Amino acid sequence: MIYLEILLAFLKLGCTSFGGPVAHLGYFRAEFVARRRWLEDAAYADLVALCQFLPGPTSSQVVFALGRQRGGWRGGLLASLAFTLPSALLMILAGSGLAALGDLTRAGWLHGLQLAAVAVVAQAVWNMGRNLCPDFPRVLIALAAAAGLVGGQNALLQIAILAGGAVAGWLIFQKQIPAAANPVVAGRQSHWVAGTVLVLFFCLLVFLPVLAALTGNHAVAVFTGFYRAGALVFGGGHVVLPLLRAEVVPNGWVDDPTFLAGYGLAQAVPGPLFTFAGYLGAVLMPAHPWLGGGGGLLAIFLPGWLLIGGAQPFWQTLRTRTWAQAALRGANAAVVGVLLAALVQPVISTSVRGGLDAVTAVVALVLLQGFKVPPWLVVLLAAVAGQWLLAMP
Repeated sequence: MIYLEILLAFLKLGCTSFGGPVAHLGYFRAEFVARRRWLEDAAYADLVALCQFLPGPTSSQVVFALGRQRGGWRGGLLASLAFTLPSALLMILAGSGLAALGDLTRAGWLHGLQLAAVAVVAQAVWNMGRNLCPDFPRVLIALAAAAGLVGGQNALLQIAILAGGAVAGWLIFQKQIPAAANPVVAGRQSHWVAGTVLVLFFCLLVFLPVLAALTGNHAVAVFTGFYRAGALVFGGGHVVLPLLRAEVVPNGWVDDPTFLAGYGLAQAVPGPLFTFAGYLGAVLMPAHPWLGGGGGLLAIFLPGWLLIGGAQPFWQTLRTRTWAQAALRGANAAVVGVLLAALVQPVISTSVRGGLDAVTAVVALVLLQGFKVPPWLVVLLAAVAGQWLLAMP
């Protein structure tokens, strides 16, 4: 009965959780703290803090942690599957359908999705900048990170910039952070098991690229790229945009218009933004879209599952370390810069082709940020606007 309860609770949330990671955390609290009383507010708040501290998709990691607390590892995997399945199916269907349509260079609705992506990423940069760069040193770290990516973006350069941000944060903020109180952690497990899981996370991060290079296998290379992107996402799901693009676009696997159209579409479905990987996997393997989409989803979610599963028992010790909090401040500021660079190139440079395109993107941004219009509706309106712009003489 416990597993059925987990399945139905998270499947309902997977079908109804629109609005992105921050909104998801609100839905989870209402469902599992207020209504079902699976845990207390203090335990939930600390669980969220842990997931925000770790790289990976915060809301999806919270889902895994809640399910694991309720039903062990099987409960965590079942919760993740149920929450992800609705949007994953929609995104894989979109990717397989896009591949079947052939040449889409004159598809107005596709261009509209790209303009929606401009608005969504601009909103993410603004909101994340306000939250993660509230002082001059962090603004400076963000601008330096963005400047470092102006000449070109690739996975290794992004890793170096995030690491540089962490070092800068460690140097600047360590003496400004008070020691944290002991948190109330929901759920416990063996430190030995947790350590083994963390070792597995790092081993995959190191050896998957070696395996891809030795075999020359395209599927292994794709899996490696998606795993690396999922392992390096700090600061929110939108950061997966530049990380995934660095893996698939420079290699010639996907072009920018197709990539950005899928990212725009991901805003219109419920559930985690990371199901964008299902769309990309389907596009990359048009002959076997469901295999490609499933592999992409496994690769991008796996590092987050391993990290939250392995780090939780060590959280009480780690959270009290001021050096860790200081490094995280710098890394999060660098994340804002990485996303800002992606907004300029390729999001705006690829999508905005003239004055009417710019107006459409600005209107979409005003609807999202100023009028709080649901993202799925803004995406739909942008697709219609793109088709209308195409029909204009």
